[in-house]
Amino acid sequence: MYNVKERVEKAMKKLKKELRSGIYSYLVLSFLHKNRKMHGYAIRKEFERVSNGKVVPSEGALYDILKSLQKLKLIKGEWVEAGGRLRRCYEITSFGKQVLEETKVEIELLKELMEKGVEK
Repeated sequence: MYNVKERVEKAMKKLKKELRSGIYSYLVLSFLHKNRKMHGYAIRKEFERVSNGKVVPSEGALYDILKSLQKLKLIKGEWVEAGGRLRRCYEITSFGKQVLEETKVEIELLKELMEKGVEK
């Protein structure tokens, strides 16, 4: 049987994963909208920059997100030469821009809800 500390850690691990999954996708779309084209390493560095290194998806998680966003046709990837080597660069599609705008509205709604939920 788990002790309380182990149960808290297990629950937090699951909740963090669920919370971060959608936020990571939103941020990738935002980064690509702002920067036009980026390769995976640059996207990861942008996560480090904006979070001061506190919230950075693993390489595997980031590439899973990129694959998922491509599958949904929110971004597209192409091979380009950068720094003397081939890299997969991604850019947001027009459909992805629409989804990003709608997601911003949803995030604002959720932010308001969370703020109301913690008011005294």
